Amino acid sequence: MVLPYALSAIAAYLVGSIPFGYLAGLSRGVDIRTVGSGNIGATNVFRTLGRKLGVATFVLDLMKGLVAVGVIPAGVWMAMGAEGAAPLGAEMVAAVAVLLGHAFPLFLDFKGGKGVATGAGIAIGVAPHAALLGLVLWVVVFAATRYVSVASIAAALAVGGGVWMLDNAREPRHLVPAVIALMALLIVVKHKSNIARLLRGTENRFSFTKRKPSADGAAPAK
Repeated sequence: MVLPYALSAIAAYLVGSIPFGYLAGLSRGVDIRTVGSGNIGATNVFRTLGRKLGVATFVLDLMKGLVAVGVIPAGVWMAMGAEGAAPLGAEMVAAVAVLLGHAFPLFLDFKGGKGVATGAGIAIGVAPHAALLGLVLWVVVFAATRYVSVASIAAALAVGGGVWMLDNAREPRHLVPAVIALMALLIVVKHKSNIARLLRGTENRFSFTKRKPSADGAAPAK
């Protein structure tokens, strides 16, 4: 039964590697890696390319996580004629793989996003109560600070901690919390540049208006 796990991991990693933020930039003739913060995530797309593409990027990145845990393992198990539903372990393998794909995408020299939206999709699929906790905290912290990075780090830590109490019923016990906690840690680590800017006092607060592009059509670098 090793092969279904491996196929689930490979498929999820490839799905995670789809760089929707980068593709959104290309649709406007912009390499999103060269404008704003240089990140391919939804926040930078929103800031530099506008609301529609930013929201679309967030939704598509979130769907990567949902598809990885809710569709890919089940599809692999069905295609291989394996008995019963895909086990929880396969979902967790796919969850880790899709987040790694997003953070270290095959198609962009392994330089990807921070994993917040994709991680949210994973959490919704396997730890919905913790995901709701993270969403509430994200909104509260963002409203108080206007820092997307601070809200995202707070939400990741809330999900990574809350899952132990809120979504720890599936067998084998502690598998979902352990994996979600590790993924939350990865998301925090991927925010290291934001943390450095926060400590220096140079992190930008979020604005709901698109940044004014420069003469060559690109948004100013952060």
